[in-house]
Amino acid sequence: MSVSGAKLASADDRLVHRDEVEHRTRAVCPDSKSVAFLIVNVSPQGLMARCEIPFEAGDLLRLQLPILGETGAEVRWALGGRVGCQFLRPIAAGDYAPLVAVMRAR
Repeated sequence: MSVSGAKLASADDRLVHRDEVEHRTRAVCPDSKSVAFLIVNVSPQGLMARCEIPFEAGDLLRLQLPILGETGAEVRWALGGRVGCQFLRPIAAGDYAPLVAVMRAR
């Protein structure tokens, strides 16, 4: 089957800009277990992180974020120790830049 002329989607074709960070935090899993979570990029709508726990799409997590405190997120995908999450509530515009600044400073 030919795919001539079709553009294949990739992680770089996202509609929302992601800011690169390296922020260590904790996530509380659906079973209430707390695990280490390394956030590697973030946007007002979500994040990508590295974690040793094998999550599944649809899992609900509670994350500790600077400035915001505990924040809910839904796992959208998980692959090879990486996990993509969508925040249950997008980060407000006024909180986003200070959040990224703190995440980059640590």
